[in-house]
Amino acid sequence: MSLTRLNIDSFRNILSAKLTLSEGLNLIYGENGSGKTSVLEAIFFLGMGRSFRSHLSQRVINNEQDNLTLFAQLNTQERTTKVGLRRARNGDIDVKINGDNVKRLSTLAETLPIQVITPESFSLLFEGPKSRRQFIDWGAFHSDPHFHQAWAKTRRILKQRNQLLRNQSSYSNILFWDKELVRYAEVVTEIRNQYVDSLNGLLKGIITEFLPQVDLKVSFTRGWDSKTEYLQHLQNQYPRDLASGFTSGGPHKADLRLRVGNLPAQDALSRGQLKLLVCALRIAQGKLLKQQLNKNSIYLVDDLPSELDAKHRQLLLKQLTETGAQIFVTAIDPAAIVDSLSLPPERMFHVQQGKITVIE
Repeated sequence: MSLTRLNIDSFRNILSAKLTLSEGLNLIYGENGSGKTSVLEAIFFLGMGRSFRSHLSQRVINNEQDNLTLFAQLNTQERTTKVGLRRARNGDIDVKINGDNVKRLSTLAETLPIQVITPESFSLLFEGPKSRRQFIDWGAFHSDPHFHQAWAKTRRILKQRNQLLRNQSSYSNILFWDKELVRYAEVVTEIRNQYVDSLNGLLKGIITEFLPQVDLKVSFTRGWDSKTEYLQHLQNQYPRDLASGFTSGGPHKADLRLRVGNLPAQDALSRGQLKLLVCALRIAQGKLLKQQLNKNSIYLVDDLPSELDAKHRQLLLKQLTETGAQIFVTAIDPAAIVDSLSLPPERMFHVQQGKITVIE
């Protein structure tokens, strides 16, 4: 699966671009602020309906325009799919797949599985459990069709329960919601747990290549005491939850723990090693998706050379290309990428002040 065409209109400083893409490695280079990262961001926006750089989607619309438009042609072995998205400054969004209107953004995510590796990817290790839950849930969403609905219902029930807690409701009024919460939380937790178990097998091999001297242990924590049934936990924690107005334990507190010896990985590894660890996690996810569904991810790698020496750049690019997936890599200096490859990139683009030129 790969993008063969990409049209970008009024996205940040890119007023208009029509790109023909390679199924393999696409190198995008230019100075800082030229717009090269915006190409990756546009692909992500087309696959997720949002940016990986800002929570305010209006900010990605060119300052002189009222809306942005993105279009891509996606080829698989079986068919060609056309995906289009228009986002207005007032927040309205229109999405079409093969001409049909799409109401749920999750349909985009299912159509375009995207892996992002950016300098901000360290948030997976440093910003608390939320980023790591999102990492797990990306894989759970793609690997099990029941996950999305079960997690959506879990979140809705948690919202209702928290409102009852803030209203100082008696536990007899909350018990009905707790039973419903347990029903869906157990589905979510089982799918997450199975996914992390499957991921671990692939991750070990990649870690051995990237960080051969590091004894990394990866484990899933479900978000409440592992020795207590969830309904019992909710009952036990009711007085505390009532005082705080918030459900203190559950699948919304789940986490992915990464430890080296007795230390969290972020305390035990250098920044270069941490970047390799994040890359290994993303590559393992992509490989598992291919293994489970015979579907490739699309890799977006921003500023790949930063904090990696020549040896590790070469190793990372080797691992990425061996996935057989489509890859988009940005760099300031193209030589930092080209010199790390056994074969030249299949396509190169130079970006300058929002204008994109194909380098033959």
